[in-house]
Amino acid sequence: MIQCVDCEYYRSGSDGTPRLTCSPFANIKEPECVAKWQLVHLNLISQSHQATLDMYRQLAPLQERMFRHMERELDESDEADRWKHDDDEEDEDKDEPFKL
Repeated sequence: MIQCVDCEYYRSGSDGTPRLTCSPFANIKEPECVAKWQLVHLNLISQSHQATLDMYRQLAPLQERMFRHMERELDESDEADRWKHDDDEEDEDKDEPFKL
């Protein structure tokens, strides 16, 4: 079995991580290469997911503040429109006949 370091499609990253430029659909030399390629790309997906989670953690406080502000605005709007609903309820009471 050929080692990845000896392969023509192997590149070493600046931080020492392996960079496989081979494609499993075009130029795989050995069957074990597919498994190695999958592991490297699974690691890449994991790192991308972790970076996304870190970004969401940074945005969470801002998002909470935005929700609180929107709730406050909606409550103020409802409070300002309450007089419309109060008048409607009083009109409905006047329209009902007296019950004996």
